[in-house]
Amino acid sequence: MSFDLVLFGGTGDLCWRKLMPALFQAFKHGTLPTGARIIGVGRDDLSDERYRAQIQSRFDHVDLAKRPSSEEFARFSALLEFVSMDLSKPEHYAYLRDKLAHRQADTVVMYLATAPSLFATIAEQLAAAGLNTPHTRVVLEKPLGHDLASNRAINHTVGQVFTERQIYRIDHYLGKPSVQNLFALRFGNALFEPLWRREHIANIQITMAEELGVEKRGAFFETTGTLRDMVQNHALQLLCAIGMEPPINSHADAIRDEKLKVLRSLKPWTTESLTQDVVRGQYTAGNIAGTPVPGYREELGVNPNSSTETFVALRTEISNWRWAGVPFYIRTGKRLAGRDARIVADGAGQPAGDQPAAQRRAGTAPAGPSTRQTAELQQPGACATGPGL
Repeated sequence: MSFDLVLFGGTGDLCWRKLMPALFQAFKHGTLPTGARIIGVGRDDLSDERYRAQIQSRFDHVDLAKRPSSEEFARFSALLEFVSMDLSKPEHYAYLRDKLAHRQADTVVMYLATAPSLFATIAEQLAAAGLNTPHTRVVLEKPLGHDLASNRAINHTVGQVFTERQIYRIDHYLGKPSVQNLFALRFGNALFEPLWRREHIANIQITMAEELGVEKRGAFFETTGTLRDMVQNHALQLLCAIGMEPPINSHADAIRDEKLKVLRSLKPWTTESLTQDVVRGQYTAGNIAGTPVPGYREELGVNPNSSTETFVALRTEISNWRWAGVPFYIRTGKRLAGRDARIVADGAGQPAGDQPAAQRRAGTAPAGPSTRQTAELQQPGACATGPGL
């Protein structure tokens, strides 16, 4: 099967940090379709060879286990091509159309790894160039807008030119094997599932800590912040996977329905509880492993007086029969002391019925031993001296 993957944002941060390493792993393990071609799209004036060299240099910054050898990259890079485009110019889409028509691939995937403000423009231009054919799929990378109104506008525009079955809204974080394994942990373990409830769980903590700052994404991050960049997608998806009831089957619609029930059950904050349950912060200048690093307001593209958050810690609850009263803690931020991603479930302490009656009445009974289950979402990074918040 011939297959073309067109990566809009082909020189961006998401492409080289996440997509290209994932595509290489698929290529290495034989899960990339035979006859695949990967076309990076960006504003840079690059030849295919220069694009391949740029991607190869970027692989030096990914995890060692994900880096290709010189021989492996030589084979993988044969799949890579580059098209320089101004995404607002129809004639550039016409050139892309002609390039794709030359090969007539069985399936063409348009992966929009760009700012969400460009989603509608790209979708409309693809349709105007005749690139919304039945064998085309379009992937929208999170975040889908910056608020409810922009999200609805994106969905409306894309839905005008592609059918729902052609549209894939994706959160790349869910592709982690450890995240995928959460469903097996939840629903495939007959001993574990009966304990996964308020009677046996004291609290659940979701941590996603990054050692990196915003790097070259300052302008993007200024309009996004950690709440939009991490909490409303990655963290909430993890919370849903932890808290959802078993779906009726493994189809996407059934899983989505159960996740929606969790989101609708989240306890709303009040003006009073908001100040108690949510903390926002912003990293300042400091050093990582002895190397000075700038504060957020000193990063390229960031307003010197910015109030955009780079750290969020919050407490929430799922107000349903299974989880009522169990606090869920979410912590995530950039330029922290080390790289770490994990889910911790603290078991409830000694049941009140097992405590001596006199201690129960006086309220002086010890908490008793607790159990802790930890799911590592990635290999923790080395500790570092982190900047202050």
